[in-house]
Amino acid sequence: MRTGYDLELVHLTKRYGDALAVKDLNHVFAPGSYVCLLGPSGCGKSSTLRMIAGHEEVSEGSILMSGQDISPLSPAQRGTAMMFQNYALFPHLNVRDNVAFSLRMKGIDRTTRHGRANELLELVDMTSYADRLPSQLSGGQQQRVALARALVTNPKVLLLDEPLSALDPFLRIRMRSELKKLQRELGITFIHVTHGQDEALALADEIVVMNDAVIEQAGAARDVWAAPRTEFVARFIGGHNVIALEGGKATVRADAVRISEDTPAATGHGLPATVVAVEYQGASVAVTTRTETGTEVLALLPEEQFYASPQNPGETVRLSWDEGRLHRLLA
Repeated sequence: MRTGYDLELVHLTKRYGDALAVKDLNHVFAPGSYVCLLGPSGCGKSSTLRMIAGHEEVSEGSILMSGQDISPLSPAQRGTAMMFQNYALFPHLNVRDNVAFSLRMKGIDRTTRHGRANELLELVDMTSYADRLPSQLSGGQQQRVALARALVTNPKVLLLDEPLSALDPFLRIRMRSELKKLQRELGITFIHVTHGQDEALALADEIVVMNDAVIEQAGAARDVWAAPRTEFVARFIGGHNVIALEGGKATVRADAVRISEDTPAATGHGLPATVVAVEYQGASVAVTTRTETGTEVLALLPEEQFYASPQNPGETVRLSWDEGRLHRLLA
């Protein structure tokens, strides 16, 4: 028997005319977890989030919150809150009034709603900015205000639609750590849509990989990374090479690929390939090679190892890996 505010999708489907955006999704989101819906543009992840929020109608299926179908309910009745990609702050309202806006719409008195808004602003470290307008804030500060506004109604589930995409790379890394910390403090479920693999791996207790309107794979972040089930997941999650084998395909992680010089003594040992690109990444060097069959294989080598015997584009090399590092794909 499940407890808490668990959220379940049951045969959830969304059509836009003849186009199928979400196809027969079945999934349970564990209470109090940080979940990332990960996938390329157009895969159905944002449509799924918007159906959970109540901003899109369900074509077929249901959305259950602790066993109750919430799909017929309005967004305000669902126990969910959504933080939009563009933050959607009201430019004419100060920070405090932006955060308190939904409480104002519910008819809550000014003293009470401002008190609650001040609590949330303290939570996101924005108390000193309460009287400023959104135009007087940085992107990261605006995000904190949007987050406080989404949390002001004490939602059971917080829905985040690519909340970090508008931030610069440095601030994006900082803010994702703050999101994770906040989710742990609140203890509620966060469902976060992203197309960034690094973002999903850094944040998620569970990653749900979507492709072409369906769930390709769902599981703990480490499991999805280490054991992709399909070629799509292996390629999309990154860091894996897809290798053709007799009877199917397998992946080998880029950091498991070894490179040696192609000498006469090495003939028959390893897979011959040609170096096509070398990219210095600080602690490691990414070496892209192409085999005789045209397959690209990426090797991620420690900096010291690469520069002890560097390779250059155009040189022939031998690729090898431990057979135990190969992971067979199901599809």
